[in-house]
Amino acid sequence: MYRHKQKHTQVEPEQLDRWLVSYADYMTLMFALFVVLYAMSIVKEEQYSVLADSLTRMFEKPEQQNTGVQGQSVLTHAVPQSELDLYGTSLEEAKGPSLVADAKRLSEISETRLGSPLQAVEQQLTKALANLLEQGLAKIEQDENWLTIELNSGLLFASGSATATSSAQTLLTEITRIINPISNFIRVRGYTDNLPINNELFSSNWELSVSRATSVLRILERAGTAPQRLAIEGFGQYYPFGPNDTEQGRAANRKVVIAISRYGYQPEETAPAQPEPADNAGAEGLQPQLEQITQDDGSIRVIALPGGGIRITTRQDNPDAKPPEQQEP
Repeated sequence: MYRHKQKHTQVEPEQLDRWLVSYADYMTLMFALFVVLYAMSIVKEEQYSVLADSLTRMFEKPEQQNTGVQGQSVLTHAVPQSELDLYGTSLEEAKGPSLVADAKRLSEISETRLGSPLQAVEQQLTKALANLLEQGLAKIEQDENWLTIELNSGLLFASGSATATSSAQTLLTEITRIINPISNFIRVRGYTDNLPINNELFSSNWELSVSRATSVLRILERAGTAPQRLAIEGFGQYYPFGPNDTEQGRAANRKVVIAISRYGYQPEETAPAQPEPADNAGAEGLQPQLEQITQDDGSIRVIALPGGGIRITTRQDNPDAKPPEQQEP
């Protein structure tokens, strides 16, 4: 009998680790993805600083240290010297009725009346604000055209607010006791630091600086300062008194300045009204007709009144006299 020979076949072992190939490819792709994302998230601070500096030079005037309140403006054209003497230098050309009443006369400096001497006003303010000056919370400076009172915003307002505190009311009332008797023009100027603000009340530091200056002006007006002498100027963050890179510097830049001009407000004098002469032409023209009437009818009398008027009456001086009898037709 034929016997079939069994072929000996070698059974290959099952490959159980083939999944490692796909897993390795997947991990490689994930690693590459995260490397790319990390590279994209890195901020190149040097290039960002260069871009920020370029934008700053384009939109802002280079800072000048130790320039005080009054400084060079950023106007693109020369301001007339008459307005510089009256208003000082500012971010805007001071003109028109929005700044002062009767601007036409005030633009001519030769015809503008000087106010009270600034030196005497400075002495009174220095005495009244002695405690604040010693603590560094206030500062008084004088130049040729202006006497400035610098008040830190912490004395007047809460952080990020334009509502004056009760201590601000007391302080400003004390200042008005000195500036109300004089006639000098007054500018209330608001300043802020460079920290951005954007809330439901103020969209930028422009609005905050103007609102704080307005609050101070309202207190001065309620305390008796003539509104014709007052005006508002808001500088925002763009006229710093010092660097904004430290908290101390930013605190020094948040302030309200009351600037007193050397020139004073002069109300326009009005001449008293003159009485108009009486017009007697009408009475004189009627005189011949009236004389004719009195001759025709003796009961009618014409009486001359003071001022050129006349009165026609039938009343007789003698009450017993009887009127003439009328003729029958």
